[in-house]
Amino acid sequence: MQAVALLFHDVYTRDPAESGFCSEAADRYKLAVADFDAQLAGVRGVRSDSPIVAGALPRHATDAAAAPRGPFLMTVDDGGVSYYTHIAERLESIGWRGHCFVTTDFIGQRGFMTRDELRALDERGHVIGSHSASHPTRFSALPFDRMVSEWVRSCRLLEDILGRRIEVGSVPGGYFSPAVARAARAAGIRVLFTSEPVTRIDIDSDCLLVGRFTIRRGDPHDKAQRLVSAAPWTRAMEWTSWNAKGLVKPVLGSSYVRIADWLLTARPSGGAS
Repeated sequence: MQAVALLFHDVYTRDPAESGFCSEAADRYKLAVADFDAQLAGVRGVRSDSPIVAGALPRHATDAAAAPRGPFLMTVDDGGVSYYTHIAERLESIGWRGHCFVTTDFIGQRGFMTRDELRALDERGHVIGSHSASHPTRFSALPFDRMVSEWVRSCRLLEDILGRRIEVGSVPGGYFSPAVARAARAAGIRVLFTSEPVTRIDIDSDCLLVGRFTIRRGDPHDKAQRLVSAAPWTRAMEWTSWNAKGLVKPVLGSSYVRIADWLLTARPSGGAS
């Protein structure tokens, strides 16, 4: 089976610092509310169906026949308060629900959701999942026991808050490896979202692995629309860019963020293309 999972982060009205992590690296992934609205409108323009949730994904490709374009999913990383204050109501107004992946060490801190807000979202049908406990910079480089601990601490806290099992997670920072999947499965996670921009759904260590296509600050307003429609060229470009970034980031180190910011400001931004 194939699916197109869209990856968003925080949205804001005036200042990126309103929600989620505050850093140059984090801000590159945050959208102004108007830009988020434009991305949603683009998707609605080409899809009459609603996004599915992780529980609807089959365990095997033969369990369901995929539509020509495949289903799509909405996911949001980090656990910033904007999921509660802006994103959820926009999804609900059109009958949609999304996945909210929470970095649990930050629950209740400034810019992040509270326990009560997470419970409210869960009751309204949004999928609450783990985004690790502390959001380590390079998750896949951690010792295996530390990876397991990150998943376990995060899942158990969310289970305590929501009163049910947590079986869905997303990899922080996009640093995936087979060991990350094994550690997630050891914590009880059955569906793990990565940041690799692919549509195929794989299985590793009895985890369903779902790739995602990231929407960033400065992306054209029709990017999400092109990703969820039959636009293989757009998806291929995302995959090529993602793999190139994987080669460059270890070489550039801390300079990567500054160079990426320069590229964002140097290219045309925002409006529909």
